[in-house]
Amino acid sequence: MRFETSIHGGRFNNKRTEFKRCIPGFISTYWTMFTVFWIMAVASMLLWQCTIDDEFLFHRSVPFRPLPRTRPVAFNLTDFGGVGDGVTLNTVAFANAIYAISKWRARGGGQLNVPPGRWLTAPFNLTSHLTLFLDQDAVILGIQDEKYWPLMPPLPSYGYGREHAGPRYGSLIHGQNLIDVVITGNNGTINGQGQTWWKKFRQKLLNHTRGPLVQIMWSRDILISNITLRDSPFWTLHPYDCKNVTIQNVTILAPIHDAPNTDGIDPDSCEDMVIEDCYISVGDDGIAIKSGWDQYGIAYGQPSRNIRIRNIVVQSMVSAGISIGSEMSGGVSGITVENVVVWNSRRGVRIKTAPGRGGYVKDITYRNLTLEVVRVGIVVKTDYNEHPDEGYDPKAVPVLKDISFTSIHGQGVRVPVRMHGSEDIPVRNVTFRDMSVGMTHKKKQIFQCAFVEGRVIGTIFPAPCVNLDRYDEHERLIKRSASQNATDIDYNF
Repeated sequence: MRFETSIHGGRFNNKRTEFKRCIPGFISTYWTMFTVFWIMAVASMLLWQCTIDDEFLFHRSVPFRPLPRTRPVAFNLTDFGGVGDGVTLNTVAFANAIYAISKWRARGGGQLNVPPGRWLTAPFNLTSHLTLFLDQDAVILGIQDEKYWPLMPPLPSYGYGREHAGPRYGSLIHGQNLIDVVITGNNGTINGQGQTWWKKFRQKLLNHTRGPLVQIMWSRDILISNITLRDSPFWTLHPYDCKNVTIQNVTILAPIHDAPNTDGIDPDSCEDMVIEDCYISVGDDGIAIKSGWDQYGIAYGQPSRNIRIRNIVVQSMVSAGISIGSEMSGGVSGITVENVVVWNSRRGVRIKTAPGRGGYVKDITYRNLTLEVVRVGIVVKTDYNEHPDEGYDPKAVPVLKDISFTSIHGQGVRVPVRMHGSEDIPVRNVTFRDMSVGMTHKKKQIFQCAFVEGRVIGTIFPAPCVNLDRYDEHERLIKRSASQNATDIDYNF
């Protein structure tokens, strides 16, 4: 971008110089001067019109993500004493390499190449203007002994370590207050070796919350692409309070059973983000959008917004393919989920919240979802009562509204829809259109609703609950709902 600006600036300066040389010959008469000014005015209008068009195109393509620049310098991990034998600890090698690259920040940064091998390491920090490139057959291995993992304060929007009070373990790869970071490669792998962590968690042998595999906080202009992330101790990829993030062509793996809380991607209080072309199979939510927990999230006040999730294949036998919440106290809005396949999973897409959360979930669009062998397809749950401490306000209830489902298809689904609002947390302005889901069971209560207000456009299968107004394909009202508070929830089915 800066390169193009300098070129255009140079052309403009050259033309201005030529123009000055020609001035004496042109201003010999008033008529010539008038002609010159008229030409300049027309040219200015044309330039203004081009600028307006460019601005219009810019605003249409939200979020704007500059392409990663080629770094002026590249290093190899072996240049700093790295040994890829799976036994030698390479923490110092990573730290020294990244420190060397940090000296190049003012000149565009640098690239750290991780060659084929198994590179055991303790947690390390990233720097701005860095490209971390994992070659094919390169594996970064997280050391399993927790004494090597530093402790960090709780996230300010959580006020609690999520699993234990007090500090939490940091992530294997960590970054704070960064600009322009790329983690990419030829499908190299970052492996958290989480098996030991999961076992100790189940046995209650850990005194602090487990750390994510990759966590980037308070940063912007982040690109993560063409890598595999696997066996995280806790959440796998956790962007926290970041802007302008692209996650593309990433594979995320963990056992679908006995790998607790190994969410795939957790955008948390993030803005302007794209997650696309990914495959996720993990032991918890595939993707979970968050924005803080109860009174701490309300006080922090940073929503997740303007996030697009598309072209995703996901499996989650424990939780859901795509979730919003349950920690959503800062608010979640402007979310689009499209072209997603959820297969062999407990739930398809889910919104989960509770009294005490506060905040809102609004302007949510689900489009072109395929559900293959899923217990419950679409879930809204408003009693997910898990709180950091007793200091939350039970009267701080969230707002759920403006949620649309279009082109929802699939087969082998036990309960296609379960939307459980409540008297305190009703679900408002829900729209269903073009839905056809084949079921494994044929019972009455397969489209379940409670305290839901909205509409169905056209014909959908299965037949919707009585809470929803009915419209034809041309959006003309056919039948108004008799009771939007009707309850037809059967958790036994």
